[in-house]
Amino acid sequence: LSGWGCERGGPVRGMFHGWGRAPVLVLTVLVLYVFGVALIFSAGVLNVPSPVTQNIWQRQLAFLVLGTGAFTAISLVPPRWFEWAALPAYVLGVILLGATLVIGTGAGTAAGVKSFLSIAGFRFQPAEVAKIATIMAMARLLSIRREPVQNLRELIAPLALVALPLGLVVLQPDLGTALAFIGILFAMLYWGGTPVPLLVLLASPGLALILSYDIKIWSGYIIILTLSLFFYRYRLYLVESVAVVLANLAAGTVALPLWRSLADYQKNRLLVFLNPDVDPRGAGWQIIQSKVAIGSGGLLGKGFTHGTPKRLDFLPEQHTDFIFSVVGDELGVIGTSLVIVTFSVVFLQLIKLAAQATDPIAGLVIFGIFGAWITHVYVNIGMTVGLVPITGIPLPFVSYGGSFLLMSWVALAVAVQASHET
Repeated sequence: LSGWGCERGGPVRGMFHGWGRAPVLVLTVLVLYVFGVALIFSAGVLNVPSPVTQNIWQRQLAFLVLGTGAFTAISLVPPRWFEWAALPAYVLGVILLGATLVIGTGAGTAAGVKSFLSIAGFRFQPAEVAKIATIMAMARLLSIRREPVQNLRELIAPLALVALPLGLVVLQPDLGTALAFIGILFAMLYWGGTPVPLLVLLASPGLALILSYDIKIWSGYIIILTLSLFFYRYRLYLVESVAVVLANLAAGTVALPLWRSLADYQKNRLLVFLNPDVDPRGAGWQIIQSKVAIGSGGLLGKGFTHGTPKRLDFLPEQHTDFIFSVVGDELGVIGTSLVIVTFSVVFLQLIKLAAQATDPIAGLVIFGIFGAWITHVYVNIGMTVGLVPITGIPLPFVSYGGSFLLMSWVALAVAVQASHET
């Protein structure tokens, strides 16, 4: 990777340079991590102590050693190795994802899905490895092109590259993690110069699927889409325009069979997203209690460890997927705003590093990580306040979770290493 420089001066100097290449980004992530450990400690402070959450903050703290160790180790790796490792890492990630369908197990809040592998007593989530591998492989694929993608035919290769791990994750089924792959795809295509209208067309079947709940709205959408294709600035080939319309028609057609194929808990999540009061003591309990927790915090919150819904253990998964609800409950609007601002700093730093990268592949890698993380943050916070359906997706560096936290540190190291210029 020309432009991805390598430090001289031995491993010690390389280690310190690894931490100093993007100080604002690294320090902001450390703040999020320390804040997360404190919240996980608070999540274990209940009126009736639970063995599940009582001491998990210590395990989360222990992952600081593993995470920062991985960060430092990657800072010592010759940057060109990332390009060489892209394809083997992608193949390994796909193989591991395939293995989860055969010998995978659930764990913690994901007990009902086959998303974890256990090797020699070490349990990890292959999807987290596959995310980084897919970003690296996608960056290599897009960087080969001399010109940005300009038509749908040129999207076939990037789509296929992401669709394989995405499909394997959906089969687990882990819909929350699958959304992160979609975020990676669109973020990297955008940074690679793909026209926004073309990205909208790429996403259009998903919109058609959502709108198919009402035949009149869906029919109006199809008419508008067809007219838009006629007046589209870049004028697709006829076969591409027909393919877009057929894909949208197919999305509307399969909506009902797809709904019937969903598991009961998946149907309930969608139903309570539209109206939590449909099942307030069952499927709607989690989102109702989350809103109560966030709303009851007011401006300043009830104080650290003193959140009422949290102490009464009314809020399920309050140390993982719903940790943002603990922030609202105990630290109020001020606390939730600071969390959002802190993540905004992380995202702005990633954009800055991507824009400053002199090598196209480096910018693509950094923006791919941006796409994965911003999807996690938006979906995680969105589901706690009822903006998106509930999916099992953690908050980066804040939620409890070993393999996700470790691979987040690895992703940070890759982003920082990519940003380095000589």
